[in-house]
Amino acid sequence: MRERVAGASGVSGPDILFPRWPAPAGIRAAFTLRTGDGVSQAPFDTCNIAAHVGDEPRAVAENRARLRASLELPAEPAWLEQVHGSRVIDLGREDLVGSASDGSPRAADGVVTRLASRVCAIQVADCMPVLFTAADGSVVGAAHAGWRGLAQGVLEATVKAMETPPEELLVWLGPAIGQAHFEVGEEVRTAFMAVDSGAAAAFIANPQGRWQCDLHALARRKLASLGVSGPCVFGGSWCTYADAGRFFSYRRDGRCGRMAALIWRA
Repeated sequence: MRERVAGASGVSGPDILFPRWPAPAGIRAAFTLRTGDGVSQAPFDTCNIAAHVGDEPRAVAENRARLRASLELPAEPAWLEQVHGSRVIDLGREDLVGSASDGSPRAADGVVTRLASRVCAIQVADCMPVLFTAADGSVVGAAHAGWRGLAQGVLEATVKAMETPPEELLVWLGPAIGQAHFEVGEEVRTAFMAVDSGAAAAFIANPQGRWQCDLHALARRKLASLGVSGPCVFGGSWCTYADAGRFFSYRRDGRCGRMAALIWRA
């Protein structure tokens, strides 16, 4: 299934990539693009939604407000302080979820909820966003899966937090840096092969004596090991680095904005 890209349908906001996956009725998911009716200036142009990258706070607030309106979100998304780890927050079971007592985001790289009033959100600009839903729509989740998060078990932690049999999950792999552009050192390959020798298939040696890493392939291997079968995993076809028109890419541009992957129960 190929994802569908659409504008804001007459409402100011970012252009949206809508996942093509057989999510149950009542489950909504979206991935924001850098394009659309946003107000951020270069190098965050135009629809940056991240407050931590150096963009003008008023621009970020306006972009987020337009995002809420264009998608008719039930609440402000639960923005996290993503730290490339494996902690997962359950929006129905933790107090002050989405913001610490001082108002700053809570440190986590995964989020799940069973509540229709909360929106799971992950911010990215090369790392892979992974969206989850139970086949019956009872719980949804999102994970921030760069190579460090994948190696540390963020997908495993998210599946565990959803408390749903893995065979009853549907997963969408969002845009991320593609293998052709993601050069890594031996330490990255070693981190994955230490627990899965078959992970070697996700790395191709390059002329510089380093490796080209396939994040989407590594995620599929992780999910398969958990019992989430291939036919239940969708997406994985977009490269953020290769498409500067649609996507921010930290590795390509350095200082840049962030996009958001969102999932919620309508």
